[in-house]
Amino acid sequence: MVSRILVPMDDSDHSVEALAYALDSFPEADVTVLHVVGVPSSMFGEATDLALTDDIDEAAAERAEPAFERARAAAAERGREIDTVVGIGHPARNIINRAGDYDTVVIGAHGADRRRMTRRFLVGNVAETVARRSPVPVTIVR
Repeated sequence: MVSRILVPMDDSDHSVEALAYALDSFPEADVTVLHVVGVPSSMFGEATDLALTDDIDEAAAERAEPAFERARAAAAERGREIDTVVGIGHPARNIINRAGDYDTVVIGAHGADRRRMTRRFLVGNVAETVARRSPVPVTIVR
């Protein structure tokens, strides 16, 4: 029985579809939405910007709020509530490190960077990495 689900969300439509799948498929489960900020990039933009802020946790929470608003709206459409958590750093590593606290992970097939093929070749696809390394079952939603 699945009672706790982790749903990583970024700014992509696939992540919203993953949340909808989790909410619809597991109506009794507690769902936690994770948004990771400070994603490493070739220019270290977001990660560097976070490192230079006075309050990293507050800045990370502010950056996560748009994703959480989308998540809360999707949950409200289904009469459900969700928990939210912010991660800082590399998305796949954050997801894998938290996955053991849940029964399953439901993740979108492609994140917000799906059009950036060079990023995929350099750091790999987050969903694929999570599926390979997660200590719990992973469902990838298209």
